[in-house]
Amino acid sequence: MDYTEFVSAVERRLSDKLEGGVKISPYTAMKNNGKERRGIIIETPGINVSPTIYLEEYYEWYERGKTLGEIVKDIHSFYVDIRQNESWDYGNALNWEGVRGRVVFKLINTRKNSMLLKEMPHRKFLDLSVVYYVLVEMNCEGSAVMQIYNSHMRHWGTDEETLWSIAVKNSKELLAAELFTISHALRECLPSGGRDVRGENLLEKDDDTRDGMYVLTNRTRNYGAACMAYPYVLEMIGDILERDYYILPSSVHEVIIVPDLCGVMEEELDEMIRDVNHAQVAAEEVLGDHAYFFEQGGKRLLPGKKKSGEEGVS
Repeated sequence: MDYTEFVSAVERRLSDKLEGGVKISPYTAMKNNGKERRGIIIETPGINVSPTIYLEEYYEWYERGKTLGEIVKDIHSFYVDIRQNESWDYGNALNWEGVRGRVVFKLINTRKNSMLLKEMPHRKFLDLSVVYYVLVEMNCEGSAVMQIYNSHMRHWGTDEETLWSIAVKNSKELLAAELFTISHALRECLPSGGRDVRGENLLEKDDDTRDGMYVLTNRTRNYGAACMAYPYVLEMIGDILERDYYILPSSVHEVIIVPDLCGVMEEELDEMIRDVNHAQVAAEEVLGDHAYFFEQGGKRLLPGKKKSGEEGVS
């Protein structure tokens, strides 16, 4: 069966397993970079928080031989784990004072989101754009967020400049920047490695730890590429490395820092970014397709070393 038939089959099978008037409906969302995702939304009577479960990954399991019954069982178990038993108080979201302390920002690709940006307050950051969201909830299991649109801004009676000033402060406090070596990043990925959030943040340590590459992200590892727009963070990295450096947009969640050493070719870095984006990064998580360059002496971020004559960000 094709993906549309698969979604319908999952919807029917899962409906048979749920009780209490729970309703399942197909759901389509336009995500970052114009990526459309399709899945199901599960609505419980009397609860105004309805989880959306996207099914692309489950369809890949199906194509690799997993049975529909096994998949529906997995989805049902996942739903039981994430379902909410109480409604969310939307009054806070409608009240500016209720959300202002949790307004933060992320970076997205401007060209790939040109239509989406028409509906959102945003600001230019080289060829990227800053957009805003509310960090509704954050715990060890993940986070719940609400994207901010122009309609929210009008309802709150605020403007983009105010969003920016508040989001910068909140992001630095709620989503603090972390810089660590690529070796440390690889250890985090090991099943037995776990993750010590404070284990190796070079922005907070005064030592001579050195590596060929570094990872810049935030403490949640979610939309951490925004840290390259935090005030003074890039300058701090330059002070640590004591040289100019490249920034590789690995994804919307992190960027890779590469010191400008002899033998580093910008063209090769750009090609590597494009290859990784194509083969390893989900389409909706791609940030950019070329390296950026930070001039330590001039304290400014440029679209690339060979574009040093162009306008940068100081």
